[in-house]
Amino acid sequence: MYIKNQSYHLVRIFLLFTLVFISVNANAGDFKVIIDAGHGGKDPGAIGSFSKEKDINLAIALQVGEMIKTRNPNVKVIYTRDGDYFVELQERANIANRSKAQLFISVHTNSSTSSASYGAETYTMGLRRSNENLAVARRENAVILLEDNYKVKYEGFDPNSSESYIMFETLHDRFMDQSISMATNIQKEFRGNDITDRGVRQDVFLVLRNTGMPSVLVEVGYISNRNDENFLNSKSGQQKVANAIYNAFVQFKRNYDKRQGTLSIEQRPQITEKKDTAERESTRVVTSKNQEEVIYKVQILASPFQLKANSSEFKGEKNIDFYKEKGLYKYTIGNTSDLKEINRLRSELSRKFKDCFVIGYCNGEKFIVK
Repeated sequence: MYIKNQSYHLVRIFLLFTLVFISVNANAGDFKVIIDAGHGGKDPGAIGSFSKEKDINLAIALQVGEMIKTRNPNVKVIYTRDGDYFVELQERANIANRSKAQLFISVHTNSSTSSASYGAETYTMGLRRSNENLAVARRENAVILLEDNYKVKYEGFDPNSSESYIMFETLHDRFMDQSISMATNIQKEFRGNDITDRGVRQDVFLVLRNTGMPSVLVEVGYISNRNDENFLNSKSGQQKVANAIYNAFVQFKRNYDKRQGTLSIEQRPQITEKKDTAERESTRVVTSKNQEEVIYKVQILASPFQLKANSSEFKGEKNIDFYKEKGLYKYTIGNTSDLKEINRLRSELSRKFKDCFVIGYCNGEKFIVK
């Protein structure tokens, strides 16, 4: 369901142009990563028995940023905050978009009414799968209540209202694959650093919604759990968390460099990352001489979960196919060798799936049509 007011649509149009601008300029300058320490200043975040979330977030964020800067001189690290002060959620996204960054990492500390909850989890923007996820999203989004004129700024969004979350159209944009890949790597690295892995999750986070790049929100542990709180306030604990996030960043950057190495600014269509060898499918650009071999489809969304045929996510569309790639279910509509026909279909589907795009197969090899 869409939020039917003019300011909301203006924001969507602005974001669309932001995404296009960032995409065109992706190769310009050094790789930029935004490190976002959640909360700060008048907003303490979650409160533990002896510590505050904002302090844990900042300590870990600064460590991650320092590791990246020290070991990757070609990467520019940009902090949304580097001290104990308040930054509005929209401004955090603005910092990322103005910088034309290639990755956004938001660091948070979780909390629960039960002291038994512990461990780390990483969120991306997307489908809500449980009431537990919604509780986390509500708590993190509630920071807007501290902002001036938040009802106008966020188009009437109420962080405490379930209806507000339902009204947001689920975003399945072209950054979802990369966001989930980054989140998956973070959780894998947590396991390697003896941190309990609570998995990759999705929900509506305002700070992720408005960033025009791959984005993740990391909940590094539970301040409401005595063991987690002690761990997250210790030097060794903070170092382990920072190491895990940094190692996941290295993997993300390596994959980014591979994609950039096969793509010039003028090239279209864009080459996507190769699939695992076991999947026996590669990706490349199709030249004009073999266009007749191509089968085109429109990819409408991707999900880490297999959706039912009658899922509301399909918005009433039928004859939907899917393929699985890198742990994601990717859903498509259409099957034709006519590029004009598939572009017409994409134009129609974009009314329901604003970030849908055309993919093609040539001799078993997949590519993305830009």
